[in-house]
Amino acid sequence: MMAGRTHTPEALALVRQGLDAALQQIAARLRAQAEGREAAPFDPPEHSALTGLAQVFGLTAAEVELLAVAAGNELDEGIGALLGGLDVASAEALIPGIWDVLCPEAPLRRWRLIDLLGTGPLRTRAIRLDERMVHAMLGTSYLDARLEGLVHRHARTDLTPGRMQDMAEAIARTWGGTMPVILFGGSDRLAKRDCAAAAAGRLGMRLFRLDARDIPADWTQRAALIDLLDRELALSGAAVLIEAAPDAAAVASALADRLTGPTLVSAPDPEVTERAPRVRLDLGLPDAADRLDQWRQALGPKAGALGDGLDRMAAQFALDGAGIMAAAAQGGEDEAPALWQAARVQGRRALDGLAERLVSRAVWDDLLLPADQMAVLRDLEGHLRDAWRVNRDWGWEARNPRGLGAAALFAGPSGTGKTLAAEVLAGALDLDLYRIDLSQVVSKYIGETEKNLSRIFAAADTSGAILLFDEADALFGKRSEVKDSHDRYANVEVSYLLQKMEAYRGLAVLTSNQKSALDTAFLRRLRYVVNFPFPDLEVRAGIWARVFPAETPLEGVQPEVLARLNVSGGSIRSIALNAAYLAAAVPEPVRMAHLQRAARREYAKLEKPFTAAEQGAFR
Repeated sequence: MMAGRTHTPEALALVRQGLDAALQQIAARLRAQAEGREAAPFDPPEHSALTGLAQVFGLTAAEVELLAVAAGNELDEGIGALLGGLDVASAEALIPGIWDVLCPEAPLRRWRLIDLLGTGPLRTRAIRLDERMVHAMLGTSYLDARLEGLVHRHARTDLTPGRMQDMAEAIARTWGGTMPVILFGGSDRLAKRDCAAAAAGRLGMRLFRLDARDIPADWTQRAALIDLLDRELALSGAAVLIEAAPDAAAVASALADRLTGPTLVSAPDPEVTERAPRVRLDLGLPDAADRLDQWRQALGPKAGALGDGLDRMAAQFALDGAGIMAAAAQGGEDEAPALWQAARVQGRRALDGLAERLVSRAVWDDLLLPADQMAVLRDLEGHLRDAWRVNRDWGWEARNPRGLGAAALFAGPSGTGKTLAAEVLAGALDLDLYRIDLSQVVSKYIGETEKNLSRIFAAADTSGAILLFDEADALFGKRSEVKDSHDRYANVEVSYLLQKMEAYRGLAVLTSNQKSALDTAFLRRLRYVVNFPFPDLEVRAGIWARVFPAETPLEGVQPEVLARLNVSGGSIRSIALNAAYLAAAVPEPVRMAHLQRAARREYAKLEKPFTAAEQGAFR
């Protein structure tokens, strides 16, 4: 790498004095040639940029002299007059072996330090020093204008102690010797960028950044980019970070293969380059302690006012550094609810495209269950609310980080409140609830189901959301006896799901109408099992008493009488809603006659006989 990339005024003056001294030698050699005298050999001063360029690009003495001649032609009027224009023929008269120097594979043209202009015979073509090289000889450093918009400078980053600082030190150590290409894995793109910048800064290098999506598809344009970028890395003493999304990882690795300077290929899972040596480094997502530090840094003095709420938020939402900064900015003042909502919004970005987010305002009073079931659900709420304390402060995560999540089975007939209970939990904990469409998850192609589940759980880890696998019997039924390859792969899918369930630190709720259909080995891995019984007479009366919103006009509606209808809570809601539409069509308040008509329709839909005892409720 060239020394003195950013010069002090004194150093810049010394570099330019060195160039002046070199040009004086070139002028003397040209005058001697014109007068037929033997000229002294060209010997560039040590403090000129020519010496640094020779080291960086591996130039021979003849190549350095041609650079000096070309610089004199650009910068010195006297040398320009002596040359009468610099072309291959005039250079050949001054510098022996000029044809080797001008070979396209030789450094001067390989690195585009000079260009040959024109279309005639080679001997008549003009030699032009590239403008970027003119400024390099003058000691001026800047990013080549042809790279502007494609290549971005990244300032040095000071990292707080932790995983990112450790990674920056690992990169610096890796580059301390042979400068291998680094395959930089992990999904936290901005954190990896900061690690790379910190590592480059420790080695006294700049960091340039290139998005793989901006790499030209046209090979000619791509080759020009490679040459200019590689030259800029050498001139600026810089490293390049090529950032790629999964679909552009191959393009990024192909570009890295053609570069010779220090290179990092950043992607969730970078493709292996042909260029060697290469080293794979991975930056995992920050753990709760790292996220807590990032929250405190982002919030500054406001963090202290949040107390335990900040600990819970750092544990609940596995946001990357960018997500934390965005949430901190959106949260506004130090009010905890606003900041929690901002973090929740940032966390849901990845999962919104994979599952259906359920929006509900259900509260505990909307849920009527026997006392034992309600107690289990309350315990489940407490588990999720205090998980950060038990796992981190009480040492469970340090002992064994696996299996600390909460997986629950809600089992019972249709309409008994399983989905409503999940909505109540999400509302009480102020978390998002996502329903997983199993028809979109299960695939007939081997391995695809596992990929779909992996994407869902990875996105859910960031959001901290509650996952609802509704009517999960199709996927979580008894593992079959292996009779053929299809059975074997079906069992692999179930086993894979069990692993993901145990590893998920949030809550995954499975609903089933047939608990008996579930494998006992699967049941053992569930932390909570809640049985939702068919509602008895007392519970049905309570549901009827609460089913209508306060704004709905009622007249003569008797919940204790309607409780004689032997239907589940879901059917009760359907009857009440349909009765409201029947009354609104008149319009008039909802009466028992409307409820009777709606009940008949519901029974017909369920193909259930409407008994005389049940019809008696409307007499």
